[in-house]
Amino acid sequence: MSREQIIAAMKQRVFEANLELPQCGLVKLTWGNVSEINRDLGVIVIKPSGVKYEKMQVEQMVVTDLAGNALEKDSLNPSSDLPTHIVLYQAFEQVNAIVHTHSTNSVMWSQAGRDLPAYGTTHADTFYGKIPCTRQLTEQEVKDAYEVNTGHVIVETFKERELSENDIPGVLVYGHGPFTWGSSPLRAVENSLILDEICLMAKENEQINPAITEIPQYLLDKHYYRKHGAHAYYGQRK
Repeated sequence: MSREQIIAAMKQRVFEANLELPQCGLVKLTWGNVSEINRDLGVIVIKPSGVKYEKMQVEQMVVTDLAGNALEKDSLNPSSDLPTHIVLYQAFEQVNAIVHTHSTNSVMWSQAGRDLPAYGTTHADTFYGKIPCTRQLTEQEVKDAYEVNTGHVIVETFKERELSENDIPGVLVYGHGPFTWGSSPLRAVENSLILDEICLMAKENEQINPAITEIPQYLLDKHYYRKHGAHAYYGQRK
């Protein structure tokens, strides 16, 4: 495929993945964005800023270089969260796509400043353990470079806690909301949907049983590795 064909395919994937967000109930108004990176070409494709989903067109997806500079003439402005995506792509080299939303249940946990405990196997099928909530950004970090420092605080959280972005493909940013990622735009959206569902389940679990504890390590291991391990057996063989 030519460079133009590859970018056109990226635009289509990013467009379709962005449309999945309202369809999955993960965004209201324009509160969300999806991006994809191609490191070989040195390009990122992301949703345009503030464009309503019902009016959005595939050709409006914004193509930038890896520093966030628009590469197409008369391009719309990219999502304001692009600098956060760039920082994450720089730090998480195996990540191919990123999603940010303000989905209700995930934002509840972000605003509460709490990690999301692994209370059950629905959580363990996708996330290998607690989903971290970052620290609050400082006033200076917000003033200096808010979106860039949002990325930095996510990376800092994973480094300080010695977490793998492959094993835990998502994070809660304190006071803000969730970011998820994956091998493709649709997979990153799927991880966002799962995160929001398990946030709701965890909230309800704590109301039903305030003394609830996380699932034992052996059950977490079983459910995560049967889908993601070297000897995974969930699903159909290709």
